[in-house]
Formats: sequence, structure tokens, C-alpha cells
Amino acid sequence: MTKRNVIRSLSAAFFCLAAALPVVGHAAAARPCEDVLKDMRTAKASANLTPDAKSKVDALEAKAVERCNADDDKRADAFLQEAMTLMGK
Repeated sequence: MTKRNVIRSLSAAFFCLAAALPVVGHAAAARPCEDVLKDMRTAKASANLTPDAKSKVDALEAKAVERCNADDDKRADAFLQEAMTLMGK
């Protein structure tokens, strides 16, 4: 292989890698917090919670809504997941 062909091959490989990175990043994106919030509220409506657990779930829901309104889906989803865990879902 000549030096020119090696450079072309490396350039092509770099281009393919650069083109694929945004797709990989998108696939790992957090689920929209609005969808997770809807699921959590559905689970909360059918859950049998103690007053202590209900207040914790309500506090986590409030934090999640605040983060969701700030377009911080990753943190909102984390709060909602914690609430789901408290509810045993």
C-alpha cells in the first residue's frame, strides 16, 4: 500500500467515525421526562402507599417536574425512577 492509499483509508475511516458519533449519542439519550412522568403518575394512582412513602414520592415528583420544566430530562428521569422504586414498581 502506498502512503497516499494509507492516508485515504485513514481519512475514510475518520469520516465514518465522525458521521456515526451523533447517531450513537442520540441512541443513548434519556427518555422524555413527560413520558416517564405520565407512567409514574399512573403507577402512583394504583399504588398503596403509607403516608411517609407518599410524601417522599410527592417530593420526588415535584423535583422531577422542576427538572423537566428546565429541560433536564436525565435528572428528571432519575427522580422519577427513584419514586417508582419507592412504590415497588
